[in-house]
Amino acid sequence: LGSSGTVLGRCIGHLSNPGSFSFIVNGLKGPVLAPLSGDADLSCQLSPPQNAQHMEICWFQNHYTHPVHLYKDGKTYAIGGGKVTLRIFNVSVDDDGQYHCIFKDGDFYEEDITEVKVTTISPAIQITVHLPNTKEMIAECHSGGWFPQPQMEWKDSKGEIIPPTSKSHSQCGDKLFNLKITPLLRDGSHRNVTCCLQNPVTDQEERTNTVLAVVMPSCSNAVNSTHFHCFLQVYIQLSLS
Repeated sequence: LGSSGTVLGRCIGHLSNPGSFSFIVNGLKGPVLAPLSGDADLSCQLSPPQNAQHMEICWFQNHYTHPVHLYKDGKTYAIGGGKVTLRIFNVSVDDDGQYHCIFKDGDFYEEDITEVKVTTISPAIQITVHLPNTKEMIAECHSGGWFPQPQMEWKDSKGEIIPPTSKSHSQCGDKLFNLKITPLLRDGSHRNVTCCLQNPVTDQEERTNTVLAVVMPSCSNAVNSTHFHCFLQVYIQLSLS
């Protein structure tokens, strides 16, 4: 429900000196997982249950800095039983954070805080390979469209982590994370490696398995930094899971 800045300011300004106990506010237990572009429902309830039609009810995001809903002298579903629900449509990254549900009756108020965690993963993983010389192979793993920032690592065929030589991330205008990680592979003609990304909130994982085979049947001793005097083949096989 919309409201004027004056009414919202009055609601905020009166949240300073709660009076004697008359009720408490109970909300959802644990964080609310909100898939990107989906909908999320946040609810809070007076205890003991009572009619809240005469009360002011405010929803704020992140420490009262973003008023998102105000109920006063109106009608909201289930308000007669002291329950209110805030629905967030088409969830975006900006909806991530804490939401304060405040019931105010005269000079007395109580609140409950619900945490919303926006999540999304991306199955799009790209691998590119560079051959700087005859003994090294650099495989870069790229992925974009994640939130929050995922854990990203390379693993070998035994499931052991391959230390990266570089690791970077960025956020575009939509605030989704784009990531790149690079291991340096040495001294092996066959490598079975996997690029893994995991959402830290949902534990959902995406991975790409890569089989790298380097065949060098003959090479001359004259190798410089720009090219090889040798025959080099690289076979890459990708499988998504």
